[in-house]
Amino acid sequence: MLVLAFDTATEVATTALVHDGSVLGERRSRPVRILEDLDALLAEAARERGAVEGIVVGTGPGSYTGLRMGLITARVLALALDVPVAGVSTLAALAHGAPGARPLIDGRRAEVFTLENGTPTVVPAEALTVAREATYVGDGAVRYRALLEEGGARVPADDDPVHVPWARHHAALAENFGAPDLAEPIYLRVPDADRAITG
Repeated sequence: MLVLAFDTATEVATTALVHDGSVLGERRSRPVRILEDLDALLAEAARERGAVEGIVVGTGPGSYTGLRMGLITARVLALALDVPVAGVSTLAALAHGAPGARPLIDGRRAEVFTLENGTPTVVPAEALTVAREATYVGDGAVRYRALLEEGGARVPADDDPVHVPWARHHAALAENFGAPDLAEPIYLRVPDADRAITG
């Protein structure tokens, strides 16, 4: 199955073109360049859009704007190409790319998104239970390196690729392809705009 996979939940957007588990190409850029990157991947692999059989999209948690951008792109592409969509958690993709490590995404507001017993959750960074000798990955791990290392954890170098939610990992984890609207974003808190209105 030829799939286009992408994630726009963090400041680093990733895209990949994957055929039956083999990565034909991948890119890393910014969320606003997602369509440009997807077109470039198809061109580099000499594949037409019509050859795509599925879309895999990162469902977060992460930036509200980034998530909406990715999900809308996935839905529009799926409808245009008449292909199914599968959603994969950005945290799950990070964990898949660094087996045994604990994923952390910077949630801003002094919070991090992480997994607790396999379930996405948001916690204040200062309240995070740090496991000694554990390895943490993701932009949240980079941002809160001092806190984690003080607690006896390990964080790979800032430029280590394990901190990036590579779309190839989303493709590897994709299951249950279906209607585009079944890929739902993982929102763990109210968007800033809604808080401003109701606050």
